Amino acid sequence: MTRRQKFIYDSYYQKSIKLYDETESRWKNETMQADSPAEELALRTGYFKESAFSALLISYTAGEPIASLLPRLEKLINSYEAHQSALALESGQPHISPLAIDDWPEQYEECIQVISLCILLHRTDLLIRFVSLLDRAGYAHEDTLYEDLLRKVLPNRSDLDEWYHDLYTSLIKAIYATDEQESSELLFQYCKEWYPAFSNLQTSWHDSHLDIEDDDGSYVGYWAFEAAAIAFLYGIDDKKIDHIVYPKDLVEYARNYQPTNNSQVSRIDGGQPCSKTGYWFTPANSDSRQHFQQGEIMPRFSDSKWGETIWYWSGEE
Repeated sequence: MTRRQKFIYDSYYQKSIKLYDETESRWKNETMQADSPAEELALRTGYFKESAFSALLISYTAGEPIASLLPRLEKLINSYEAHQSALALESGQPHISPLAIDDWPEQYEECIQVISLCILLHRTDLLIRFVSLLDRAGYAHEDTLYEDLLRKVLPNRSDLDEWYHDLYTSLIKAIYATDEQESSELLFQYCKEWYPAFSNLQTSWHDSHLDIEDDDGSYVGYWAFEAAAIAFLYGIDDKKIDHIVYPKDLVEYARNYQPTNNSQVSRIDGGQPCSKTGYWFTPANSDSRQHFQQGEIMPRFSDSKWGETIWYWSGEE
């Protein structure tokens, strides 16, 4: 493996991933301290969710193949659903969100990281499941970046001009810049601003690489996955972006995605026939998500500033 960030080393990774992967089995016959069984379940599922997310992140940071992240992402979404159900039972609020994305920047960042990973790994099925947990809690049609990540690939999203947290301003401006170079520069600016922006916020991960002692620590990687997802979705040129928090190989994976399962759908070049009836989107054109019949010729936008037209599957609804 080739590590993707310099702070990680093999023995630390091997010990950490073993601990994260064994979290549920270690707690199988144990009980967390709580005032009620419902609270204990909420604490337990929250801890399991955190471990699943940490395992996914550190696997990517350590240099594991991108395809190996897929089962970890699926486990993570299962963990969010289990945690939301436990929170609903404890609180008596059936649609309570597992993340308070309007109040807490760290939880908002976690949310858009998960959304971005679903997009970059082409798991629209998992994206729908995760987003439904937030939408039901009232977060739909409230935040520009949340909606801009979703409206290329999911139906009935909003085009807004307001957002919860100022630290995402450069990334949002990168989407709407009319000049290709300006979009790239704003994307790079966001990458440079991203880590420092969290220095004075309440997080569990900032500067965690400084606390590694021997093979013990909580560092799992620092990744602005949302920057990569926006570059992919909106066709932003990232060739000159070389920054430690920018997961460039994930963007390349998303752009060149070829499924290994014959039942899945690959990308289609503009001018070629549609391989499966349903909805498709392309970074080459704004608001491009539309329905095509199998055999229908996919449009090519020859005047697009983003270059060649490539269509990506976006679901049957």
